[in-house]
Amino acid sequence: MRTAPPLAPCDHGRVSEEQKKADNRARVTTDEFRTFVKQGWAPRPDTRPDLSESARYAAPRRDVVSAQYPGERLIVPAGGLKVRSNDTDYVFRPHSAFAHLTGLGADREPDAVLVLEPIFDENGEPAGHESVLFFKPLADRESDEFFDDARYGEFWVGARPTLEDIEAELGLSARDIGEFADAAVKDAGRTTIRMVRDADRALTAQLDQARVENGQADDGLADQDDDLAHTLSHLRMIKDEWEIQQMRDAVDATKVGFEAVIADLPRAVEEGRGERWVEGVFGLHARHQGNGVGYDSICAAGDHANTLHWIKNTGDIEDGDLILLDAGVELDSLFTADITRTLPASGRFTDAQREIYDAVYKAQQAGLAAVRPGNKFSDVHAAAIRVIAEHLHAWGLLPDGVSVEDTLDKEHGQYHRRWMVHGTSHHLGIDVHDCALATRDEYMDAELEPGMVLTVEPGLYFKADDLLAPERFRGIGVRIEDDVVVTEEGHENLSEHLPRSADEVEAWIAEVQSR
Repeated sequence: MRTAPPLAPCDHGRVSEEQKKADNRARVTTDEFRTFVKQGWAPRPDTRPDLSESARYAAPRRDVVSAQYPGERLIVPAGGLKVRSNDTDYVFRPHSAFAHLTGLGADREPDAVLVLEPIFDENGEPAGHESVLFFKPLADRESDEFFDDARYGEFWVGARPTLEDIEAELGLSARDIGEFADAAVKDAGRTTIRMVRDADRALTAQLDQARVENGQADDGLADQDDDLAHTLSHLRMIKDEWEIQQMRDAVDATKVGFEAVIADLPRAVEEGRGERWVEGVFGLHARHQGNGVGYDSICAAGDHANTLHWIKNTGDIEDGDLILLDAGVELDSLFTADITRTLPASGRFTDAQREIYDAVYKAQQAGLAAVRPGNKFSDVHAAAIRVIAEHLHAWGLLPDGVSVEDTLDKEHGQYHRRWMVHGTSHHLGIDVHDCALATRDEYMDAELEPGMVLTVEPGLYFKADDLLAPERFRGIGVRIEDDVVVTEEGHENLSEHLPRSADEVEAWIAEVQSR
């Protein structure tokens, strides 16, 4: 048997991007300074963090994965830092599978790798896994990293956790990332190794080479790894009680942001470039209430609301406009809300705006009613889109002779999609579009089960240059979106306390702006 080739050295540059630059800002470091800067520091605290609540729930998830892959080594990287420009990095967000299985959230441990190391009994039979987190621990003050490393040094980014800190906080084993290379390829010729490939492409390439060198089939590695990625994505389909509470908290934080926007709508109109004003106000409260926004906020006024993913947010808000605000607060745990409200900037809907809004509201009511155990995920869209089609038919917008049933025909119809091209729902959680690697049978065609969290978000969009739309509708876009959890009896609308009907929205605006 051939021994495994070594992986690249696991220093802090192993997976993180680094941008080349000239040596034009080198820091002068003398031997005298190096000696001086390492002296005269108070002892570090000897206390350890308590086991985190998130870690208590992460451990059973790892047990589920362990049972599915007995005797195999499973590698889940957090990913590394990515360059934003020159020597500045984007704020780090760990890979979702890593966060879900460790309990680590916002800005926690770039370059770390979770390994589920197989355990065998005395007869050589699989007996579970040991969970080991390889990461870059706090450096000693005697090291140059302490004062000289702008990415990891304590002077620059603060004190990192120690190995003992991580073990106490997460309830698993912790080892220095420098030990990962040998651990990853240990017994590679006899042990099946799977990893989440998209979390760390550079590490994946190195591990692929090691596996092939030890006799594993090159053309099977990607499929083998994709199976693990699919398992970890589908694992998030049904949320536990902690995850559902995280969703409630994210929704509550999002309401704070929405009400701050409503309170500042007159200022957004007055200042010009009001979409940016709305984005900034919501972002301020998202950052204060949680980690930040869960995705780029859509702050779309007037005709911009008809661009489904309008995130440029460069437009003005006029007094008579509707502004479609699709935004969500992401908590430090990385769980995010995803809510849309369409608000009249003046505080009152025009007749045409209300006509469209009421149609969307009725469609959403139908979609919400379909969220109950036993129904399929696709039934939610079917219920909502039927109401949309009925209104379009009543308005005379479908082609001559085309009935509601004709347009709902998936083989030859679908005319209604000109005015609502997107789906009505998606799963929601640690990703705004959660469980993305689930198969169609596990997603669209699956029965709804208690613990699933999804959005219900129909809309109608009449572009300003759409000559088939009534003139009174042109330039108006409306979407209403709520976050719901499936329960034993039906569903709980987690965002029900953000008003939805036209009358309720007008009253909400008046009440918030009168505070």
